[in-house]
Amino acid sequence: MLAHLPSAPAGPTKEVVFFGTPEVAAEVLEYLLSAGVEVAAVVSRPDKRRGRGSSLVASPVKEVALRNGLLVCESADEIITHLQSRPTLEGVTGVVVAYGRIIKEPLLSLIPLVNLHFSLLPRWRGAAPVERAILAGDTHTGSSIMQIEEGLDTGAVFDVVKTPIDEHETCDELRSRLGKLGAEQLVRLLTQGFPVGTVQSGDATHAAKISPEELHLNWQQSAIEVSRIVRVGGAYGTFRGQRLKVLQGVSVVSENQSGNAPGVIVGISSEGVDIATGDGVYRIVRLQGEGKKPMAARDWANGIHVSVGEQLG
Repeated sequence: MLAHLPSAPAGPTKEVVFFGTPEVAAEVLEYLLSAGVEVAAVVSRPDKRRGRGSSLVASPVKEVALRNGLLVCESADEIITHLQSRPTLEGVTGVVVAYGRIIKEPLLSLIPLVNLHFSLLPRWRGAAPVERAILAGDTHTGSSIMQIEEGLDTGAVFDVVKTPIDEHETCDELRSRLGKLGAEQLVRLLTQGFPVGTVQSGDATHAAKISPEELHLNWQQSAIEVSRIVRVGGAYGTFRGQRLKVLQGVSVVSENQSGNAPGVIVGISSEGVDIATGDGVYRIVRLQGEGKKPMAARDWANGIHVSVGEQLG
């Protein structure tokens, strides 16, 4: 860590500059505001073009900021200019939650910066800690608040809350729950002060962003591994030459447990569509066909007359 980085305050923080972009960060920002934390400004990613009309859409964090009448900046340069125009920066702390950009100098040296990171550091440093924890089959994860420095999630850790991962919990559900835990941590530290940080120790693992290829279901894998990919979100396969999104499912014990090639449909019932895997059977409960709306797997199977013995890719 650079010697000149300002330390997180040992006493109460007077004002916060909040950095964040997605929905989970917006939920944390709303919690801070509801708890009476004074937010001086918000920094979020620029508006993106979405939809058929390509209209500009604000990030979830920016929407919360505007709804609460907060100053919004869309770049490091903007917030640096704003901070440097203030008569004093005493009592100002930067809080970073899923901002999506690496913070560099000169901002690092301007105000203390802390990061809410959803893992048990140093495990799963990087962009996709929640997804990687699920894919790896981790039984626990956590919410860590750390000092921001030049390295990727390498700073000293101020506070950690550990929590189990439910075997059926989706990535969105787990991330939202971690956001609530982290928001409570932040309010406590911002109001009471930050302890001396603990240097990270142990084996570090990197949480690289999930690639589309990783979400393509490989039925040669076990039913448990298939389930983990579906829980991450965005999982897909193919059926009759068309893309098929798998939205929800579960590993099941079935009388058709063995003797079938991976990817073969081995059962269709009111509960879903059962697929043979490399080890076990995976039951698809909800899915979305190409150009279709999400639906129950049984309705999909009935609608296009799916037969036992057909193959998913």
